[in-house]
Amino acid sequence: MRLNPFDTDNIDVRSSKGGRFPGGGAGQLGCGTLILAGVVSLLFGTDLGQTIAVFETVDQATNGSGQAGGQTVSTDEQAICTSSQYAREACSALDSLNATWEPVFDRAGIAFAPPSLDLFEGSVSTQGCGSATAAVGPFYCPNDQDIYIDTSFYDTMERELGAGGDFARLYVVAHEYGHHIQTLTGLAGQVRSAQQQNPSRANQLQVRMELQADCYAGVWAGKNRSQIEEGDFEEGMRAAAAIGDDAISERMGGRVSPENFTHGTSEQRMEALRLGMRSGDDTVCDRYFAPESF
Repeated sequence: MRLNPFDTDNIDVRSSKGGRFPGGGAGQLGCGTLILAGVVSLLFGTDLGQTIAVFETVDQATNGSGQAGGQTVSTDEQAICTSSQYAREACSALDSLNATWEPVFDRAGIAFAPPSLDLFEGSVSTQGCGSATAAVGPFYCPNDQDIYIDTSFYDTMERELGAGGDFARLYVVAHEYGHHIQTLTGLAGQVRSAQQQNPSRANQLQVRMELQADCYAGVWAGKNRSQIEEGDFEEGMRAAAAIGDDAISERMGGRVSPENFTHGTSEQRMEALRLGMRSGDDTVCDRYFAPESF
């Protein structure tokens, strides 16, 4: 995908290099929670706040500084965004996503605020979703409205999932941005409330969240179809197929249990991404939350 070069005036980017996690303290996830969240979010595409909400095991309070012990944070956006090919792609994607979605919100009369992007290494502490390691994969924290990505995950995508290519990597950022859209519109809060009120439907609602985020990722690509290159669509489909709940279950040697799905099947994820890309119209993604969904 031929994205325009990023403009640091249009994006909010930082880089975190994690040290040890502090012992105890509010806002830090327990190791058991992180393992569960990592399995559920495997491999990419999760709103960590939503994932943790399913298990109801996280204290949403933040610690004083919101930083893990030993963590260093850089806010030199130019240096961060030019540090690697992956970083440059992520920054360019964020710039494009902001430029694409802000007019949509303006037309709808909804206040728009772009998310921040944290390209972390090793581990990171969020402002409200606790601490996480790279094993959790890319995630979005609704409490601080940040997208967190350890770019080494892109090598895992290509090496272990066969989901390489620039568009597959851009899909990661665009999907997490989809969760930000759900936060700004208030949908994420409604879903979280519905999950808490009816835990038996938590997974079902979570699947809808993930598929809608896939659809929003596709809408972004569809609205920028002039920048799509040959092979991009196929890269997106391979990535979506690789991260379906059924594909992940089979890869991990477990039994495919639809009642435990949290992200949707490979076919569902491909369909959602395809739907958004072909239409380029964000309203098509409303189908995942018809009134009867709640």
